[in-house]
Amino acid sequence: MPFEAGWAEETIPENTLAMSGVDTRHVNRDSLFLSAELRFDGDPATHRVRVRNLSPAGMMAESDLQVLAGTRVTVTLKNLPPVTGNVAWVHDTRFGIAFGEEIDPKAPRSTVGTGETAAPRFVRPASIGPLAKPDPKRLRTI
Repeated sequence: MPFEAGWAEETIPENTLAMSGVDTRHVNRDSLFLSAELRFDGDPATHRVRVRNLSPAGMMAESDLQVLAGTRVTVTLKNLPPVTGNVAWVHDTRFGIAFGEEIDPKAPRSTVGTGETAAPRFVRPASIGPLAKPDPKRLRTI
């Protein structure tokens, strides 16, 4: 469990994904403000984290959780299947996650709606849809 006392940052479980020695900080990443669900390996609880940037190979998240480098996690982002990875680094409330497989970083920002308009009818301005003729009995006289 990543929250137990006695875990040291140097302790990395054997079943974690190996971090390559390749510097990936130059990879294009999208700066954004999304949320994601994070689950630690072996812990059924999910935790909401803020996603600060996202790339095909990983993400930077922010949360008040106590996270240790090397911890195996599963991340669920909008419009994507859950992806596993390892916590690569931790700095205060921010931490980096290296994904085990690449993702499409644009998918979490895309709209969920389909069809002619991107937003469902109930959130579109009334001027877009057909207007119903008002009932004169229900109108208030001023």
